[in-house]
Amino acid sequence: MDALGSRIKRLRVQARLSKAALARRVGVSDVTISYWESGTIKQIGHERLLALAEALDCTLSDLLDGTPAPPVQGGVLYMQVHQPAPWLRQGKTLMPLLGGLPVPHLTRDCHLVTPGNGERFDFLAEGDLAAILPLKNFDRDGLYVLERFDQLVIRYLSKTLDGDVSISDESQHLDTVAPETLSFTLVGQVRARWRLDNIDALGWVSVPQ
Repeated sequence: MDALGSRIKRLRVQARLSKAALARRVGVSDVTISYWESGTIKQIGHERLLALAEALDCTLSDLLDGTPAPPVQGGVLYMQVHQPAPWLRQGKTLMPLLGGLPVPHLTRDCHLVTPGNGERFDFLAEGDLAAILPLKNFDRDGLYVLERFDQLVIRYLSKTLDGDVSISDESQHLDTVAPETLSFTLVGQVRARWRLDNIDALGWVSVPQ
């Protein structure tokens, strides 16, 4: 952790940020930044690491640089617009919370994902949950996590009668393109979604795909 603390300080200095400025970007106090850099606080949560990487304009791999990634609380991965897909870092970590559920297309290769703090994606609002299967190829109609211009988005992709790919966001059709001219990278497919419902009490409601 001392090595990580030194790395945070070095990256902060390179970014020409004061402790107070970095603290504002990450959403913590400047005292917390001091504790992180000195190694006094030896555990930094996954979501805070993502916020640090974004604030320091580096990748999570650059920030950790050989330091083992922290365990994700409850098996849930946090997805952020301006960060790489979290399952790319987690490797073979599976989703034990949903194992055995009778949900179509839900497999042990899926990850349980939710938007990070303050983040919202089309088809997946803050507080919602999604089971996402990592993949790189479009194989059937459905919701996909795409990476474009270093940003993650969720889009509905469907195959037209001509064999092209139709692309839509939550509210409208955006484009229809040939498969070989796709301007984005596929990083995952949404296999199931659960929406946080707040009618009488908090609870998750399954959302049809």
